[in-house]
Amino acid sequence: MKDLKWTNRAGAAVVMLALAGMSGMAQEAAGPVPNSVCADCHETEATLKPSAHGGVSCASCHVGFKEYPHPENAPKPQCAQCHQVITQEFELSVHAAEIRKGNEGAPNCAFCHGESHEIKVAKTPEARKESVDNCGMCHGEALEAFNKSIHGKDVARGVREAPVCTDCHGSHAVGGKTLAASSVSPQKLADTCGNCHGNLKLMQRFGLNANQVTSFNESFHGLAVKAGQQNIADCASCHGYHEILPSTDPESMIHPKNIAATCGSCHPGAGTRFPITRIHEVDPSSQPEIIRYARIFYIWLIPGTIGFMLLHHLGDFIRKMFSLRFRGRLYSTRMLRPAQPTFRMHRSERWLHGLLSLSFILLAYTGFALHYPDEWWSRPVLHWEQGYPLRGTIHRISGIVLVVTGLIHVAMIALNKRLREHWLELIPRVSDAREMVEGTLWRLGLRKERPAVSPHSYVEKAEYWALVWGTAVMAVTGLLLWANNITLQYLPKVWIDFARVIHYYEAVLATLAILVWHFYTVIFDPEIYPMDPAWVTGYSPRQFDDDGHGHVHGHGPEKGAE
Repeated sequence: MKDLKWTNRAGAAVVMLALAGMSGMAQEAAGPVPNSVCADCHETEATLKPSAHGGVSCASCHVGFKEYPHPENAPKPQCAQCHQVITQEFELSVHAAEIRKGNEGAPNCAFCHGESHEIKVAKTPEARKESVDNCGMCHGEALEAFNKSIHGKDVARGVREAPVCTDCHGSHAVGGKTLAASSVSPQKLADTCGNCHGNLKLMQRFGLNANQVTSFNESFHGLAVKAGQQNIADCASCHGYHEILPSTDPESMIHPKNIAATCGSCHPGAGTRFPITRIHEVDPSSQPEIIRYARIFYIWLIPGTIGFMLLHHLGDFIRKMFSLRFRGRLYSTRMLRPAQPTFRMHRSERWLHGLLSLSFILLAYTGFALHYPDEWWSRPVLHWEQGYPLRGTIHRISGIVLVVTGLIHVAMIALNKRLREHWLELIPRVSDAREMVEGTLWRLGLRKERPAVSPHSYVEKAEYWALVWGTAVMAVTGLLLWANNITLQYLPKVWIDFARVIHYYEAVLATLAILVWHFYTVIFDPEIYPMDPAWVTGYSPRQFDDDGHGHVHGHGPEKGAE
């Protein structure tokens, strides 16, 4: 009998537990407690409904409040429950860093967004205006300057597109300008400003030019910033940080009467003798004529010159390959060790050639790395820019080596008779024009017989005098750019702009000429492939027919010429 009672009691307990479980499952299936239930005690529904959290249930934030009376140890609402990514961004900010330091005045979520039941939709004009006031509670000086700016005045007027603090500094991952990842760091500021000033539709709506950011990025300042160079002018350096005013405002940093002082903060003396023209020209048609014509000149010169070089050497390659390969006269072994090699370069000339080659390669690499900082090949040298201006240092040292090499070359010609006689062979003559016409016609298949070639043909003379001219142009324009403070003191700014254009396009022309003209004549020419070793040994393996066609008369070394 006792066993029967015990069995009945156990069965009843199991049934009660099952019913309790089913009740809990039913309650979970019914979903979270509706807001209307909470509204019976809490008068928050009226303010919650129009807020940013209007569609969020109370139980989504207030976890553990399903029972009444509410448990005393229920957890407080955590924004990270829903806003995980935003919370992670906030943890990287300067505000979160202050909170971790124990700064009780540091802003948290509620400080900026307000009471959770009354948070406004962030993109409304009212919320954007309030965000400025919130920032101003701690950053009063910045707020005062911002309210005077063109941006602040537009915000006060209710212009929806007008930028507020969060548009520039970010909403949550707010960082100082010294942090590389900050949206207001020198490397990121142009992109931040470009979110508005590079937006074509937005700029058209307000009657502004959308090329502001593009033209800045193409300027020296923009290229240097993009390359990672420190202590270089960015947007705020000239336009200001918070009190940004149009150029027509007498208080603006870029007003005509103030521009000399603005530029002078980095370039002492700039604008004291000549007015400063536009820093980054937004309309190409309004550029100074000397700049526009210089661009047009090189845009036509470079394709025309390099195109002729390609055509000239392509014809040369085809004619020589046909003669040497298909007629069985290609003897690479004999070319590398000819029976009677031709002497071409003295030892001193070979040393200068080595210095010239090294300096040119470094100049080309470091120069184009500045213009194309996003390319993979430029990253190795630009990697160091934030700590040390390695690219600029290498570029300037290489420029000095190039100029010194040229001066040594001039001195050697003046002091050494044998070298001077060698150099006189490079002086252009009237016969060179005839030789060039005949040689070009032969290479293009318009002449049957190969013309005779002088000891130093038009091919070498053109390259040598192009080197002389290019070195002089690059040296002069490079010095104007390097000594920009002195240049701006004594010359109009247009000279800096002109020097930049010439320096860049001349570098493009010189580099392409080396790759197309020089490399073919000393490497890919079938008669000397795989390389003319004259720059190493002084002797060239060029061998020609016994009939005299194309025969080259070299100059032999003499005592004291080395």
